Amino acid sequence: MHKTTLITGGAGYIGSHTTLTLIDAGRQVLVLDNLCNSCRESLARLEYLTRRRVDFIEGDIRDSRLLDDIFSRYDIDAVVHFAGLKSVEESVRKPLDYYANNVVGTLNLCHAMARFEVFKLVFSSSATVYGAPRQIPLIEDLGAGKPINPYGRTKLLIEELLTDLCLSDPRWTIAVLRYFNPIGAHDSGLIGENPNGKPNNLLPCLTRVAMRQVPELMVYGSDYPTVDGTCVRDYVHVVDLADGHLRALRALQNTNGIHVWNLGTGIGHSVLQVIHSFEDITGITIPLRFAPRRDGDIAECWADPTKAGRELGWYAQRDLMQMIIDTWRWQMCNPHGYRSQPGLAASIALKQWV
Repeated sequence: MHKTTLITGGAGYIGSHTTLTLIDAGRQVLVLDNLCNSCRESLARLEYLTRRRVDFIEGDIRDSRLLDDIFSRYDIDAVVHFAGLKSVEESVRKPLDYYANNVVGTLNLCHAMARFEVFKLVFSSSATVYGAPRQIPLIEDLGAGKPINPYGRTKLLIEELLTDLCLSDPRWTIAVLRYFNPIGAHDSGLIGENPNGKPNNLLPCLTRVAMRQVPELMVYGSDYPTVDGTCVRDYVHVVDLADGHLRALRALQNTNGIHVWNLGTGIGHSVLQVIHSFEDITGITIPLRFAPRRDGDIAECWADPTKAGRELGWYAQRDLMQMIIDTWRWQMCNPHGYRSQPGLAASIALKQWV
């Protein structure tokens, strides 16, 4: 029986791209996803891209019996953990849901891993653990700050849980990947970001306006102390992030303890700069309206990715232009997300766009 990497949340946005990357690297994978913010169609498209069957189980990491069944049936040697809720804005409104899904779910997963003596874990963390930055760029050695929203606090609690776990038992080897703002899509146009319901992130909102599905783009906050008054973020291509997870997984084979790496470009772009870049690349004017700041948002943050480069050999390869091109290709191929079924020929043809 081949060793298997369990990918929780592997049908989601970052999870599906990482699943593709691991399969392309020759790994046997098993996807576990409750589909609360993802779609089974993403896995069908992964099978088309890889020409391999993707093993999938629909279920929740809070289901202990299900996890025991999975670990007993499959020869799992490592886990890549994405499963969890991820909207800053929603976490402010529904904190209990976030603590239950993210913290309790991870605790349950770690219990199951320990029962079956699986001690290698790559955890999907977030730059939100830094809170309001004390200095920019953000460096891992600064340690976590005080997150200003429930989503960030759940990520920090999980990091602390995993740190205590490694201190208590030297068999654990854990990679914590603090990534910044993922955008972009696979260059096939077949997989990309597909939020259920109203999107919260900038690029999905922007592309829906460009497709005339929404009349205008809401820009939250115009009075931040930044270059143009709008929030500044470190946008990183989702395919680069997926490569970071593969490199972290490989690094766990030759080390022990817990390791933290930033995955970002090291470059900050404001909301207005992203909008103007999109307009320049596509030739589409985006109508926008300024609204008050959202609770839980900070003015600016971007990464110092030096440590990931030094220790993982990971560097972001794709710039903002490529992120926008790939995002727009995905949107044109899939105007209604995975419900669109645009046809593979159309997707392949649109690969030549720009």
